[in-house]
Amino acid sequence: MHIVGNVVVALVALAHVYFLALEMFFWTKPLGLRTFGMTQDFANATAVLAANQGLYNGFLAAGLVWALLDARRGFALKLFFLACIIIAGVYGGVTAKTTILYVQALPAAVGLLVVVLAGRSPPR
Repeated sequence: MHIVGNVVVALVALAHVYFLALEMFFWTKPLGLRTFGMTQDFANATAVLAANQGLYNGFLAAGLVWALLDARRGFALKLFFLACIIIAGVYGGVTAKTTILYVQALPAAVGLLVVVLAGRSPPR
């Protein structure tokens, strides 16, 4: 179960690296425009805000990677960063776009559930 939890945590981290790239580097490009359904003018006007948001997603990914690498504090770090992602995903889903619930909050919630079920005991 520990391996499954770590795989899910790693996938959530990778998703947030992807979000970082979309928001920091591709926001005004065709991929970003298509992904977020924006006009070029809107994307240009909000690019700095999106880059800031992307940076935060990068920090969340870094926190999950730290959690995967820190044998002593990894369990608590996973709980903290996954909970942060769930809260951000629910907030984004309620205030911005419903799909954020499924793309961000749901995978983190699955990860949190698996990590909790795996428990605090070290893997065998």
